[in-house]
Amino acid sequence: MKRLWLLFAQAVTLLLAAYFVVATLKPQWLGRGGPVAGSTGTISILEAPPAPAGQAVPGSFSAAVKKAAPAVVSINTTARNPYGNDPWFRFFFGDRGDQPQAGLGSGVIMSPEGYVLTNNHVVEGADAIEVVLQDARRTPAKVIGTDPESDLAVLKIDLDKLPVMTLGDSDALQVGDQVLAIGNPFGVGQTVTSGIVSALGRNQLGINTFENFIQTDAAINPGNSGGALTDIHGNLMGVNTAIYSRSGGSMGIGFAIPVSIAKQVMESIVTNGRVVRGWIGVEPTDLTPELAETFGIKAGEQGVIITGVLNNGPAGQAGIRPGDVIAQIDGKPVASVSALLSGVSALKPGQAAPFTVLRRGEKLELKVTPAQRPAAAPRQSLPGER
Repeated sequence: MKRLWLLFAQAVTLLLAAYFVVATLKPQWLGRGGPVAGSTGTISILEAPPAPAGQAVPGSFSAAVKKAAPAVVSINTTARNPYGNDPWFRFFFGDRGDQPQAGLGSGVIMSPEGYVLTNNHVVEGADAIEVVLQDARRTPAKVIGTDPESDLAVLKIDLDKLPVMTLGDSDALQVGDQVLAIGNPFGVGQTVTSGIVSALGRNQLGINTFENFIQTDAAINPGNSGGALTDIHGNLMGVNTAIYSRSGGSMGIGFAIPVSIAKQVMESIVTNGRVVRGWIGVEPTDLTPELAETFGIKAGEQGVIITGVLNNGPAGQAGIRPGDVIAQIDGKPVASVSALLSGVSALKPGQAAPFTVLRRGEKLELKVTPAQRPAAAPRQSLPGER
């Protein structure tokens, strides 16, 4: 018995030795890959089977990028220094004041006619604008119109066979949805980053007058302004506009204007040369529990309290008074100052609209005929904004 056990042990030892020799010298015999060329020895590796021709690797966004990226353009601007001829400026800075200032941004081709949507701050003050397509075509662009209050601008280029962006439904976005940011950060060339929708309806950021931003953690850097925020199918969801940053680069907090707003602004600019908005002449404040109690508003009622009314303004002429709470505009609920601003701006000047007003516990239905909103002051850039 002892002799048989010894023979068995020797046989197992020889088999193991043979296995290790084959695994080292001829791993392909065991189905474990082959040697890596260019090395001093051999390394066994496992190679994944190639993806079928024409099919994307699972989890890849390549199909969305192929669909959307051709319609995203780079925008180069130049502007003369307005102080270049000032003798005091020349005394302190020399002739550098004559050198044109260059700027970078991105844009989205919205129609076959050559309308390009971008941010107002990308082209503001520019003396010359050049648009560069993904296929390397270059062409000058002219400004059709700008809207500083939403920080949007519409350009026009004259080229044939333009790729056009497919518009998505930004109102259907949900927090957690995956998105792609496409643009030209730092002028390195078209770049795609991915992330999720971090929040919706961001406002009171002090960036624009009308704020209803999509917040995303997809990397957005200087040069991405005016570029596309798309869903994973390559449909446009927003126009990348600003970032929160302490370093000048992406910190995972970027903001995009929803395409639902951008489309309305673009159509108004193309049709009228500017954006026409309603205005009623009131000073609103968000309704807090303390204010609701003070002005006799029942618990649970939503609205915006009016703290000031312009004499002879549209609201004053319709009977709205300080202390009133605007609860609805044209049948749509108003829950915040930004909602009131958006609701009023969407009204057509000169056309009466129904307002639901709460006054000391009573509900009133008033007809307000909005006027045209006065032109906005030039937009001021914020630290860290892109």
